Amino acid sequence: MTEKSKRIRTAVFPVAGMGTRFLPATKANPKEMLPVVDKPLIQYAAEEAVAAGIDTLVFVTGRNKRAIPDHFDKAYELENELEERGKTKLLERIRNIVPSSVTCVYLRQAEALGLGHAVACARPVVREEPFAVILADDLIEAVDGGATAQMVEQYNSHGCSVLGVEEVPEDRTHQYGIIDPERTAPRSWDVKGIVEKPDPADAPSNVAVVGRYVLTPRIFDLLERQEPGAGGEIQLTDAIDRLREEERVTAWEFSGRRFDCGSKLGYLEATVEFALKHPELKDDFRDYLRTRTDS
Repeated sequence: MTEKSKRIRTAVFPVAGMGTRFLPATKANPKEMLPVVDKPLIQYAAEEAVAAGIDTLVFVTGRNKRAIPDHFDKAYELENELEERGKTKLLERIRNIVPSSVTCVYLRQAEALGLGHAVACARPVVREEPFAVILADDLIEAVDGGATAQMVEQYNSHGCSVLGVEEVPEDRTHQYGIIDPERTAPRSWDVKGIVEKPDPADAPSNVAVVGRYVLTPRIFDLLERQEPGAGGEIQLTDAIDRLREEERVTAWEFSGRRFDCGSKLGYLEATVEFALKHPELKDDFRDYLRTRTDS
């Protein structure tokens, strides 16, 4: 089977971070379990993967992350309680957090050595297949099938790694991995270089990688030999820069608004916007916001 003919069936979720920007809320609760209205961030990310046809979810966890596997596991006592009370809608919702056809795998990142190291931890499960990486901090609206589905489609068309990108203000390039882009089509670029968190004066563009990747398995070999980079960590960005010297790497500007839920402001924005679209809450919540505007 050629690389291009292999289906993207695995998504890796690096969820070992400590979430220090949300302390004390994340002292005992994983940041990925912070709710946006009535679902935690990690569930939105998992649903995006499933919508892309992915059937194996690999969570690379750390200490104090037990709530994540608990969330995706069966909860017999809760299900029995809901069934006895006749709360069938709630029962169906917790039974179908992920479809029964989807497998969840949990791996431990023993040391916090960076995003690249976390991705490398998934190699025993992914093996020699292309795969997706989804950062739950970046919550993206499910438009046109979802960001990951769009990127899988790009992979199927080109047979090479795809980075999810968006243009950011030039004075914020120091917060992202920034690509040196060569436009090939609307919303699509070839990646001629990539650098982690450059100062605005040194940034090759303002096109930033934002929490979504589809990568060929060659990245694992490069990560194994990757020296620490920015922040003394194994940077996925650095390995991708080496990958594009060997293989074509493309970038795709996905449809759908992204919310940076790693920041408090982005998290609050996501909560408001998703509440305004929630079928049970949107009307009452919009009325409430109007009262706040008028006060």
